Amino acid sequence: MENTETSELEFITLGGGCFWCTESVFLAVRGVRTVMSGYSGGRSENPSYEQICGGDTDHVEVVRVGFDPGVVDLATILEIFFATHDPTSLNRQGADAGTQYASVVFYETEQQKEVARKVMAQTQELLGRKLETRLEPAPKFWPAEDYHRDYYARHPQQGYCQMVISPKMAKLRQKFAPLLRA
Repeated sequence: MENTETSELEFITLGGGCFWCTESVFLAVRGVRTVMSGYSGGRSENPSYEQICGGDTDHVEVVRVGFDPGVVDLATILEIFFATHDPTSLNRQGADAGTQYASVVFYETEQQKEVARKVMAQTQELLGRKLETRLEPAPKFWPAEDYHRDYYARHPQQGYCQMVISPKMAKLRQKFAPLLRA
């Protein structure tokens, strides 16, 4: 069981394609206390999933990750983020294409911005390809509809979950096993 005595949570908002995938990844990480799927970066107030899917709002599917920096630091959160999606594809993750699937880090503080810049530079060097990940100040976050929450846990046998999320989770377990919840 995780130590429940925590320091104050830190929050970062990340877009790495479909939020079902990104949510599943971070729910498995020790020290992550909350993961909320939602929408950020667009021009519409309180957008719906249908509006986002249309690509007309400029919102990105994101997760707002609340983590205990005494257990897992931001650099590690970002290393996991970059290892579990393709940050070199512009507005696309696999078959999911459109601006709503952009790779983006929405930072809340200048310190987060600097950590993100450093991890992004390391990731680009490691991959040997230009990152298409945007690094921007955190705009308003709009929570997604309830039926998106814990989607993978509730629908593990659904086709998308089997074909897309399960392989990401296997990669996560292989590469980051010591950082995962028991």
